[in-house]
Amino acid sequence: MKKTKENTPSVLAFEKKLVPSDGFMYGTTWDSRNENSKPLKLIEKSVRGVISNRLKSTQDADEETKKANLQKVDNCALEPDQDTLKLNFTLKVLSGVETPSACDNKLFNDSYVEVVKNYIKEDKFTELAKRYAINIANARFLWRNRVGVEKLEVQVKVTGDDHSTEWIFDANDHIELNDFNIENQKINELASLIAQTLSGEKGYLLLEITAFAKLGKAQDVYPSEEMVLDKGNSKEKKSKILYHVNHQAAMHSQKIGNALRTIDTWYPEYIENNSRAIAIETYGSVTNLGVAYRKPKEKTDFYNLFDKFSRGEPLENKDDEHFVMAVLVRGGVFGESTK
Repeated sequence: MKKTKENTPSVLAFEKKLVPSDGFMYGTTWDSRNENSKPLKLIEKSVRGVISNRLKSTQDADEETKKANLQKVDNCALEPDQDTLKLNFTLKVLSGVETPSACDNKLFNDSYVEVVKNYIKEDKFTELAKRYAINIANARFLWRNRVGVEKLEVQVKVTGDDHSTEWIFDANDHIELNDFNIENQKINELASLIAQTLSGEKGYLLLEITAFAKLGKAQDVYPSEEMVLDKGNSKEKKSKILYHVNHQAAMHSQKIGNALRTIDTWYPEYIENNSRAIAIETYGSVTNLGVAYRKPKEKTDFYNLFDKFSRGEPLENKDDEHFVMAVLVRGGVFGESTK
């Protein structure tokens, strides 16, 4: 079925199916990591920095560097007797991706539901679920906190499960950030539960995830950083404000979600250059690089692929289908004007 004005919804939305909580940060020691931990607090620092920005040719370097670069910033670190960061959050996995939360076009909706049911029947979300499970097991959600660690452990528990299903992963044991072809029995078991939920065999799945990273005594840790839009009028005029919940250092749920959905190795540049996995985004956007890896003119973006896929037209390969379904699991608003 070709895309026409008659089968184009102006209202189309999908609820996200991976729903992480905020991540709460604690300090502990590696040897007592399962018994004792203390919530990490933010510390305010006032520092006299050095002028290091690029100077104009008319400016005198000696004069400029004499000026004080005064800053007030938030900081977070382990206590002197702590060597391990603990991060704890929950992840809810939901079913129902075949049903839009809002759709105002019956022709489109009927076609979409049939296509997604066929995808579920053929693939059962096994490919996406395994990639999500790997990103849990490798502690990608720790971001900068997983760099240069001596030991790295992830504990995953199914909450509300009568059998208390639980896995412990050594994230330093060949569970790579960009290798989604690894074979690991515990990862496969976790992925199977995620796949069953996404495909509708289970209504929902709730996981409690705890990561331990041995950093070294009193080392800095890195909660999420709040965006300061106007430094002149920001809260207490700080140039760096870290995220906290009731004064406990924390990571945004959005940042954790971004890490979990960093599974896109199907974009053209990765295939050509064996690059790195990027987060699932409609245009393959990586904001810190200022690059969109899935460009509409190359017809590799979500909308070009989704317009075909949702109306039953075949895509060039299975990887394009996985990408489209991963965006739908991410959720969002995708309607367009029919004018």
